[in-house]
Amino acid sequence: MSQHFASGPTKSTPSHGESMVAWALWGALLAAMFITYVRLDPVELYHVSGDGWTGGLSRVLVEMNFPIALVAIALVLIALDSLPSRAWLIGGPAILLCAFTVWPGVVDDGDLDARPVNFVPALGVLLALGLCVAAIVRSGAPTASRRPLDGIRLAIVVMVVLLSLPWIFADLGLFVPEWVFIMERPITGSDGKVAAAVHLGHHHGLDGALLAITAVLLSRVRLRSPGLARATRLYVSLLFAYGIVNFAQDLWHEQVVKRGWADWKVPNATHPSLTPIWLVMLTLAAGTALVLHRESLRVIDTDPAADHDSGAPISESAHR
Repeated sequence: MSQHFASGPTKSTPSHGESMVAWALWGALLAAMFITYVRLDPVELYHVSGDGWTGGLSRVLVEMNFPIALVAIALVLIALDSLPSRAWLIGGPAILLCAFTVWPGVVDDGDLDARPVNFVPALGVLLALGLCVAAIVRSGAPTASRRPLDGIRLAIVVMVVLLSLPWIFADLGLFVPEWVFIMERPITGSDGKVAAAVHLGHHHGLDGALLAITAVLLSRVRLRSPGLARATRLYVSLLFAYGIVNFAQDLWHEQVVKRGWADWKVPNATHPSLTPIWLVMLTLAAGTALVLHRESLRVIDTDPAADHDSGAPISESAHR
């Protein structure tokens, strides 16, 4: 192991640059949310009651539970690839703490004020961040070399960002003029109340968009351990499917249904359930995992030293 890192980053060195970008992306979101929830009155936001610094910190803590804790699980797996096996003593509990966010009632869509239970997944996120820092200190933060599907990755990211513009501005506490998207247009809901088509503050559609973008980014990582590589690929595929379905659901509801262009709504998919939408999601996840597996095989066929995430053992020459 020491010989592997002594000569600096090589093609067999794990890539942590993607993890750094992912942390920066979610950190920027938390900063924007905090500022918006501090300065706006809770009545302008969604299912929160706190205001000022308390309101801002409360909403940030809940966001660290969902969906950042879900992202942190993937980041732990990636970090562990560069750390000694004893790092699992921290990585294992970190994954369990993060996974606790899916326990019913930890995050309540109808009440997004923070509660004591929300500190549990948040602790997992902080442990994940610590592991990532340790991995970067140990092996640096290179990014993976060019991948065969990087063009498709870029196209997905650009499309998702452009379609997420209303939510991005909402997180900044701003309405944009109605050119392509509707935001401030008053819409009468099923409960008879009139509200803006896209309320100010955070939306689960943006969570879905950022989950999808993060998954696209982390699908590029180069890992040495075949087991960790397979686990990361499968988890990232599920993360992508979950994100893109929730992104599409919120986008369709706010920009199509609320315009009156269609009555049919994409079913809510934020919580696991035995429903057709989750069958679609799992099918998409399986397809994504298969595509990523085939890509890894193409990378190894082109340059056997460049990647090991097909599950093939690392040769001794790769360590030298």
